[in-house]
Amino acid sequence: MDEMRTLLDGRGLVESPRWHDGRLYFSDWSAGEVVSVGLDGAADVVARVKSLPLCTAWLPDGRLLIVSSEDGRLLRREPDGSLVTHADLGRPGWNDIVVDGRGGVYVNRVGFDPMAGEVTSPGTVVFVDADGSVREVADDIAFPNGMTVTADDSTLIVADSYASRLVAFDIGADGSLSGRRVWADLGDGAPDGICADAENAVWYADVPNRRCVRVAEGGEVLRTVELDRGGFACVLGGPEGTTLFVTAAEWRGMTEAEMVVPGSGRVLTVEVDVPGAGRP
Repeated sequence: MDEMRTLLDGRGLVESPRWHDGRLYFSDWSAGEVVSVGLDGAADVVARVKSLPLCTAWLPDGRLLIVSSEDGRLLRREPDGSLVTHADLGRPGWNDIVVDGRGGVYVNRVGFDPMAGEVTSPGTVVFVDADGSVREVADDIAFPNGMTVTADDSTLIVADSYASRLVAFDIGADGSLSGRRVWADLGDGAPDGICADAENAVWYADVPNRRCVRVAEGGEVLRTVELDRGGFACVLGGPEGTTLFVTAAEWRGMTEAEMVVPGSGRVLTVEVDVPGAGRP
């Protein structure tokens, strides 16, 4: 049995864990907060953005990007704590974000509003250039969710939650994507947030199946960590890079007024054998 530790509890819909500069950052979608927490459990709110979803990524220069989904903007947190517009994404509905080691920014968008019960429609991935311009680089993803970039910045992997698979693309020098392929079929898996490790395996968090799963390219299951509530996202970090941080909460459903049970959001940790690599 995996020895799980609760780093922080009493939160809402917790998502988008990111390890940066010796601390874990995550988003509490219910509260509209980006939170920083140390390994001692001491937490601070670093930004407040009323947006659902509310996902983040770090630029190579150490500035934080925040997806303000509801007003269709990508925000940047400046050293003084102020938030400025990094890019205008043009419309609402944006979901996850990842930045490669060269500063290339990828943001994905679901093609329908699941919280309003709309009929499903495929989603897309866009690339944000250094000048703030936005261009679509991938489409026809049933429900684009978590994303990771491999350590050599050559490959973008996207979790397609509704298709139960991970989809991979080759990253071009200009940020374009090509060579689309199914990186792993996940059977009954519903991948949400994902991260990669130094052996080129991917961990994915799974809400309905209450678990985090490590898979190899091709879909072989290498390890499963069972949870007592829905797993929304995961990231590898800690002093040795071998702490798996998991954001989890008791799931109610996307069309519910409160999608998770209030106060059920937790940040969990478990030690693993292979350190993280790539981004996030």
